Amino acid sequence: MNVERRSLLKGMALGGIAGVALSSSGLSLANSVLGRHVPAQAASLALVSAEVASSAFVQGLQAGPAAPPLQIMPAALDLMTLQALQQRLGSGQPQRLIGLLDDASAALLIDLARSAGARVQWLGQHSSGAGRTHHRLLSAQTAHGCALQLGQQLHTCGQGFSLHEQRLHTLTPTLQLASARHGQASDQWAATLGYALSVLGSTDTGQAPLVASRPSTLTGTYVSFSIEV
Repeated sequence: MNVERRSLLKGMALGGIAGVALSSSGLSLANSVLGRHVPAQAASLALVSAEVASSAFVQGLQAGPAAPPLQIMPAALDLMTLQALQQRLGSGQPQRLIGLLDDASAALLIDLARSAGARVQWLGQHSSGAGRTHHRLLSAQTAHGCALQLGQQLHTCGQGFSLHEQRLHTLTPTLQLASARHGQASDQWAATLGYALSVLGSTDTGQAPLVASRPSTLTGTYVSFSIEV
């Protein structure tokens, strides 16, 4: 792994992907991390943090039209899990990995993926709290329309949010969407994100499943991704 890529990944782990890759100084490095346009294939494996495994994000993933059904794996990213992922990425089998992890775990996964020659199609940092969500995204051309679909569905569901997407390898202007609504804390954003990732790159125009408010909602900061080998 070269020094520039290591610097980017270390910054993602320590300060969050949005703070590094979405800054003006980080965009040139981000261009080397996100893959150029290749038609997306159906997702085969979803990696999720322990707290995400019981959230509406998984409900959104399972609502996608994946065939065969998407495999969902809670990922502690210990040594054994990292070795298994490294073997999977190096197997030579075409596959697409998606998921929602904490910053540090996502940085390790992206490091493994790039070392295996994989293409990162989508990276997003998501924070949720006080009835609002914030989404900062980096996407390759393969993920065209995914951020807009995410924003439209969040708006339809009535939850306050802000969304900023930086598209790479394209002259398309930055996408910025926001809603000033303040509602009851809900996992709807996670269900919407899970569904959007599951159909990324497809022509699907369906809607994410609606979820009821839960006593313990998914809060904090997480990184979403779509990686293709």
